[in-house]
Amino acid sequence: MAPFVGHHHRSTTKVSQKSFKSRHATKSALKEQSKGKIESGERGIRRTPHQQIMSKLDRRNKAKQKRLTNHIEHAKATSVFSGRDGAPRIVAVVPLSDDVSVAAAVRSLNASLDLEEEVPEEGWVRINVDRFKQKVSYILAGRDLMPVLDACQVADYVVFVLSAEREVDQHGELLLKSIESQGVSNCFTVVQGLDVVEPPKRRSQIVSSLKSFINHFLPAVEKVFSLDSRQESSNLVRSLCTTTPKGIRWREDRSWMMVEDVRWPGGKSAMTDDGIGEVILTGVVRGKGLKADRLVQVGDWGDFQVEKITEAPLDSRKREKEDAMAVDGDEKDVILDQPTNDQDDLNELAPEEAVVEDMADYPVSVAPSERKGVLLDDHHYFSDEEEPSTSQKPKRLPKGTSKYQAAWYLDDVSDSGSDLEDMEDDPHDDFEMGGPVHPADGMEGLDINGGREPTEAGPSEYPQSEMFLDPSPEDEADELAAYRKQRKTEADEDLEFPDEIELHPNALARERLARYRGLKSLRTSTWETEEDKPHEPSEWPRLLEIADYKAAKSRILREALVGGVQPGTRVHIHLRGVPLSVQQRYNPSHPLSLFSLLRHEHKRTAANYSITLNSDYPCPVKSKTELILQCGPRRFVINPLFSQAGNTPNDVHKFDRYLHPGRSAIASFIGPLTWGSVPALFFERSTSASDPEDLTSPDSPRSLQLIATGTSLPPSLNRVIAKRIILTGHPYKIHKRLVTVRYMFFNSEDVAWFKALQLWTRRGRSGFIKESLGTHGYFKATFDGKINPMDAVAVSLYKRVWPRSAIAWREQAWTQHTR
Repeated sequence: MAPFVGHHHRSTTKVSQKSFKSRHATKSALKEQSKGKIESGERGIRRTPHQQIMSKLDRRNKAKQKRLTNHIEHAKATSVFSGRDGAPRIVAVVPLSDDVSVAAAVRSLNASLDLEEEVPEEGWVRINVDRFKQKVSYILAGRDLMPVLDACQVADYVVFVLSAEREVDQHGELLLKSIESQGVSNCFTVVQGLDVVEPPKRRSQIVSSLKSFINHFLPAVEKVFSLDSRQESSNLVRSLCTTTPKGIRWREDRSWMMVEDVRWPGGKSAMTDDGIGEVILTGVVRGKGLKADRLVQVGDWGDFQVEKITEAPLDSRKREKEDAMAVDGDEKDVILDQPTNDQDDLNELAPEEAVVEDMADYPVSVAPSERKGVLLDDHHYFSDEEEPSTSQKPKRLPKGTSKYQAAWYLDDVSDSGSDLEDMEDDPHDDFEMGGPVHPADGMEGLDINGGREPTEAGPSEYPQSEMFLDPSPEDEADELAAYRKQRKTEADEDLEFPDEIELHPNALARERLARYRGLKSLRTSTWETEEDKPHEPSEWPRLLEIADYKAAKSRILREALVGGVQPGTRVHIHLRGVPLSVQQRYNPSHPLSLFSLLRHEHKRTAANYSITLNSDYPCPVKSKTELILQCGPRRFVINPLFSQAGNTPNDVHKFDRYLHPGRSAIASFIGPLTWGSVPALFFERSTSASDPEDLTSPDSPRSLQLIATGTSLPPSLNRVIAKRIILTGHPYKIHKRLVTVRYMFFNSEDVAWFKALQLWTRRGRSGFIKESLGTHGYFKATFDGKINPMDAVAVSLYKRVWPRSAIAWREQAWTQHTR
């Protein structure tokens, strides 16, 4: 056997050597074929330090590519300002103190370049800076809040003017916070009156203090320029003429312009019988291309349709064109764009005819008379026909008594014996007989029998049960008053139940709370929307509904990139349908802006905005409080509903009665659609003004107060805002897990109506109603554990609440101002 084994070993070794040589040759051939190739994945990464160092030629090439990319981006951003006919750089000059002058600040900047231009105290002025071959339009904003915000919306640069002698007052801080919250482009800071400060060594300390103050709001500000220094003023003008403005993101997604001139052709004689006519606005197109098919938002005037867009060259070019036209004999304006059949209309809601056709497919809502007890998720429970009334309570009979024998027993049989049982009309009623628990009963997860199998009937769970007697009305009223007084005293120290309500003893809960329902889970339970249709606002079916918001927004933004009058073109925009009242309240000294709306942004929908209340606000804000909302270029007067933020599987969100300082929520109302995430500012009318006229004037600096900020969110008609109420009761008698509860309801019919709802306590116990006791609303309840006598038994009910409609801010403000 040994030679055989050795022979086998030698033959195996020879075969292994041949296989190894063959594999080695194959591997060498494959390696030779793949020479020069780099494998993908981690094996191709150079790990050693000397291999990571780029060669000198590679570094030069990479730097050159980066330099070319930056040059292309810079040229693209500044192309609108280049050339003889380039757009002017818009600079908003904002005073933050009472003792500074924006007109004097602009004169100081002009004097540093030896420019002598007349500068008004308010309004705007265009300066030609020949040294840098640029045009600069200064907007001289006062201290009124809304004009300042309008000026900063269209500004490429914002220059804040500080005082060397006075600190920034409260209103100056309001201006800073509002400008920062709505979005701001490049910012610069200047100080006025620094040369008059004595001794001179204090001047550097003042500049350092002002820089520290402005960096608290705008950390990007690197220097505070002195207007008394010719060199620093010149450097500031150089920065204004050469720096690339970073812009505002939400503004650059749209077409916009600063209105330089407003004309009413024909005056009042051109107005129609309805008091509307044509208006011509002149300015330079900025942002995206301006299209005549889209609606435009003009300041606080409102939304209008475009009649046509014509060319509006400057005076020098206009004279050249007039000379050329005189030869040709044609003096008509050059039309750049006209509306087509795709022009947006001014309808805010869908046509009623289409809504009627769509509503025909919906089923009819359940009538109140057809309801079977409280609505729990999507089912009604315990109708009057299925649930025995108080006058037909189940009889307590000896065990084994048949239905024929039960007819001979009277209703006054005592229930103190342990050999008695409940005799009902339906012997298969598992709920009353202690049978198995079903989810449809609203008792899922509750083990009534402690895990044992149900028998034909169990003894009373009270050791010495006696017949329940209703207390006298006088005693019950006194006890109820004492209990509620004690509860109010405790609530002042510990706000356990902010949604708690109290029922009047003579009120029927099933009628007062007819619109309320129960939910097994606020996050996952199905919300039956058909029950709410009779109570929804009349315009709700006509609101704009967006199935896929993300895809629709991308499509709309891509559409805005194509066509239209190119940015940098000076145009006349002819608007139609402008009311005569606009001409009466137009103030040329206040800045006026024009923004082109994206498609569908004029239509109303169920708008949602995130809102964060300022932490320094003194008190909570109640839901439905009147607020002034500014989102982008538009302002509305809203009465928002506050609800909890976050995403839930069933899209049901709890209604918040109050928004506390420093907290965040979702503010919902019915208003125009806004595409994208646009900053939102929430203002409140101030009541601390000494002059009553300050409260009614829409432009008064003391009439508004910034209380919250937020962002626009995707709208949704399917978002359910559920208002919660809590009914509480007092544990009257406690025996292990069986509790007699009072003061939650005041009649047995209400107990039967809300019997399917789950009970809970503030210490974390849960249970369900077992049976009613007497006629005054007492009932037995079983819980998942023993409860504390000082605990309170509660039940939660929910009702859908609907957002309110928003109105235009200027319309309401002007109406109040003219009264």
